[in-house]
Amino acid sequence: MFYHTIIDPFIQFGFMRRALVACLALSLSITVPGVFLLLRRMSLAGDALSHAILPGVSIGYLMYGMSLVAMGFGGFIAGLLVALASGWVSNLTPLREDASFAGFYLGSLALGVTLVSLHGSSVDLLHMLFGSILAVDKQALFFVGYIASFTLLCIALLYRLLVMEAFDKAFLTVNARRAPGIINALFMTLVVLNLVAGFQILGTLMTVGLMMLPAISARCWVNRLPALLTVSAILTALSAFIGLVFSFHAGIPAGPAIVLTAALFFMVSILFGAHNGLIPVFGKRTTQKETS
Repeated sequence: MFYHTIIDPFIQFGFMRRALVACLALSLSITVPGVFLLLRRMSLAGDALSHAILPGVSIGYLMYGMSLVAMGFGGFIAGLLVALASGWVSNLTPLREDASFAGFYLGSLALGVTLVSLHGSSVDLLHMLFGSILAVDKQALFFVGYIASFTLLCIALLYRLLVMEAFDKAFLTVNARRAPGIINALFMTLVVLNLVAGFQILGTLMTVGLMMLPAISARCWVNRLPALLTVSAILTALSAFIGLVFSFHAGIPAGPAIVLTAALFFMVSILFGAHNGLIPVFGKRTTQKETS
């Protein structure tokens, strides 16, 4: 009976199969930028950029309707402009990058909501903020698949430079002064691209949850980068599968259900994670005190 409970929705309904395939494709690519954002201590940058793409998505919607290409292109341009502007402001002023990100993304979020509210409906706004994963069609599947493939190819080409920039930026700067800036720009481009891929499925507000929560959870269990990437992708795929099944049987929105599942994995990892979990860390400290 348990088998039928978790498998039957995907056998009986095509929209459930399409949603699962889209989430699995996204899980292969979106967690890689999430892991590197975590390593670079820029976890909240993903949240800022997820809000920053909303004005571009809104403009694409107002000009061409529910065109995936138009909204995706508009969101990509808006997110990229915010990422580049934030870096530019932090380099030329005493403001830290997180402060400039906060300023730009809050303004972008307000602008995007205003644009949709003036010329759209509350349904359109909810679609952009929270997505409509169960309405994924073939066009959206190909859209996500192309971005996932492009992301994985770019990561394969830039992997060593990204690792070096995350762990030893000073060494990279000494050997190639402009390299960190170029790598950062390329990396932020990939982050924005994956957020654009996720907005159609999970919406602009939910996508960053699937980007960052599995990466943070995986960090509680492993401390080597290849294992971190692998565990993060597995947790993302499991969150998507369990969240879809739960949303189907409970009658709740699929996007929030997926992110809630990822948050549940996060809570379990925070408590029981082998490397950074609260219980193992507390146990080690207690043992050390008893020994001393």
